[in-house]
Amino acid sequence: MRFAVVGHVEWVEFAKVERVPEPGEIVQASDWWAEAAGGGGVASVRLARLGGSSTLYTALGRDTLGDQALAQLTELGVRVEATRHAEPQRRGFTFVDGDGERTITIIGEKHVPRGDDHLAWDELAETDGVYFVSGDAAAARAARRADVLVATARVLPALAEAGVELDALVRSTSDPSERYAPGDLDPTPRLVVSTASDEGGTWAAADGSTGTYGPAPVPGPIADTYGAGDSFAAGLTYALASGEDPNAAIEFAARAASEALTRRGAHGLG
Repeated sequence: MRFAVVGHVEWVEFAKVERVPEPGEIVQASDWWAEAAGGGGVASVRLARLGGSSTLYTALGRDTLGDQALAQLTELGVRVEATRHAEPQRRGFTFVDGDGERTITIIGEKHVPRGDDHLAWDELAETDGVYFVSGDAAAARAARRADVLVATARVLPALAEAGVELDALVRSTSDPSERYAPGDLDPTPRLVVSTASDEGGTWAAADGSTGTYGPAPVPGPIADTYGAGDSFAAGLTYALASGEDPNAAIEFAARAASEALTRRGAHGLG
């Protein structure tokens, strides 16, 4: 099967601390590392591990950090289709505290793929599943060429402008930037999944059916929460493209999110 992700990458430095410092305080990190992360980075690697391969349609800075992101994602099995921007690569800094909670600071403007970028958009017509993380309306229309299209509610304006039908829209009930109400998109998504962290979540289908789901057991000690949401969406994309019904697909996605909690940082490197 063929999978793809359309979205951004951030080069993220992680610091493991006992607790996030108070204003004016200095804390010592017990561990630190850096990864090609962000929604596009996390989901593309996750789909490569699930499906054997994935392609990331993205934009990267034309600098050293952009080069490092490209090299690391390639090493992790992702084929990267990227336009390179003159602006510096967007980066981030993440504290991971003693409970595994992540606190993120983003630095720089987001580089997103655009439909008029010279990327291999035509190949999406032969792709089984795409997760749309970020991009313009033309990129969303290109992503709709795939058999299954899943998107995050973070990019509702681009999705509304694109006017494409989603097989699934994923939103977090705790994130104000992911608010969605019926009527926000036309056509209505076939499935809307609202996640609620360790409480599970709810789903609603376009035919009027609804349901709830519980969290999947975490298969080991919690490392941190970074990337759990995008791992859920990647798992949902994989399962729907594999022909699973909504209930089974959501259960699979919940297991993918729980597994992500046991992996440090974006990809569990080191």
